[in-house]
Amino acid sequence: MQARVTAHKNFTISTIDPRLYGSFLEHLGRAVYTGIYEPDHPTADENGMRRDVIDLVRELDTPICRYPGGNFVSAYNWEDGIGPQSERPTRLDLAWRTAESNQVGIHEFARWAEAANTEMMLAVNLGSRGLDAARNFVEYVNHPGGSYWSDLRRKNGQADPWNVKLWCLGNEMDGPWQVGHKSAAEYGHLANETAKAIRAFDDKLELVVCGSSHSDMPTFPQWEATVLDETYDQVDYISLHMYFMNYEKNTREYLALPEKLDRYIGTVSGVIDYIKAKKRSKKNVKISFDEWNVWYHEREADEKRMKEWDWPHAPVLLEDIYNFEDVLQVGCIINTFIRRSDVVSIACIAQLVNVIAPIMTAPGGAAWKQTIYHPFQLASRYGRGTALALDVDCATYNADIAANVPYLDITGVHDADAGTLTFFAINRHGEEPMTIDLALERFGEIRSVEHTLIKHDDLEAVNTKENPDNVSPVKQDGASVSGGKVSITVPAYSYSMIRVKL
Repeated sequence: MQARVTAHKNFTISTIDPRLYGSFLEHLGRAVYTGIYEPDHPTADENGMRRDVIDLVRELDTPICRYPGGNFVSAYNWEDGIGPQSERPTRLDLAWRTAESNQVGIHEFARWAEAANTEMMLAVNLGSRGLDAARNFVEYVNHPGGSYWSDLRRKNGQADPWNVKLWCLGNEMDGPWQVGHKSAAEYGHLANETAKAIRAFDDKLELVVCGSSHSDMPTFPQWEATVLDETYDQVDYISLHMYFMNYEKNTREYLALPEKLDRYIGTVSGVIDYIKAKKRSKKNVKISFDEWNVWYHEREADEKRMKEWDWPHAPVLLEDIYNFEDVLQVGCIINTFIRRSDVVSIACIAQLVNVIAPIMTAPGGAAWKQTIYHPFQLASRYGRGTALALDVDCATYNADIAANVPYLDITGVHDADAGTLTFFAINRHGEEPMTIDLALERFGEIRSVEHTLIKHDDLEAVNTKENPDNVSPVKQDGASVSGGKVSITVPAYSYSMIRVKL
């Protein structure tokens, strides 16, 4: 198979917001307890946080982390997580039918975020609560002092405000499963009034309003139109969520799902443009795709188990074990975000540790990288700069979800400061290797080419505590350079990062 790709220095999409490589931690399963927080662990720091996990998160270089949910936030009292840990109440979490000890709250999470070199992206409860609790939370977190809530924060040991800039106005409020679910009109009104109150405190904060939980919701895309019509002048982003599944074990169809993701983004982008035109506004609302990942390996079993248990604390839940096939999927998802970086500014892999996550831990034991850690890390580290509008000529196939799905999924990023071009390429053909001919126009002389490959002969191959490097990136030789062109051959079903030094 042959693919021809042209990258031109002047043909660009957008500057990529680094927050495209964001993450997410929810009080769900073992994401927090025995995930990031385990005071008795051999690597625990003075705050009870696992240093081995912090090291892996720092290696991911994820700029933001969304917290504390997720479905959890829609019945969460943020005040339960402040003050002496010994005095904090245990609450029943209705979202996941578990007990929440509140041993980790905003103070603990803030210290963890600082250690992990990530910024906080906080969500307020607009399910069971509303405007008043939200404004109090913002004051507690961001006001220097001299008011009730800020002085209480100081009393609780944090003298300086955290100055969190990015706030989510609830979570998945279109979903009937959500505690406090509302209609689009009800939610739009509440979100707008909450946003106005927050802006009265600080009009420079960035606010995210809830969009559709997925594109198959019966209210999609009217939900976006109604909510944005109510909130457009007060918010900066609308959130979207999507999870990817392969219950049928059909790799061709599975790897075509990002075409559906692309349509989802395109539709919401059109709704944003419509509301902007309707309001005669000069403001540009963008998309925060703040939940995405593969999620199906343990989903059906977990849904059954949840109905049977009796409010356990931090149980094993949603701990999908990812395989090599999921590497290809995650690569295609991130490539879609890069191609849509003109409208998608923020994206958060859901989640970060143990719960549908790139990082796994054993209580009291090791932490290791799941297979999907690697494509996310490569993109996060090297996918910063300007997204290029590539011209791609390759063979295609027809899938149930879309026609003419290209066998080569490829994006290019130009980092002018570093003097590099980085291409992320997935060969979606299961049998044929592919030769990729890259023509680089107006970029200057090519100094060197580095090829990093993720490949395994078994699509079901996984990483484990005993074999954590079973699926991992490997440096390759074999790229040829001629003039302003690079030629490289990639195996069937493979993920490649091609990095060109200019």
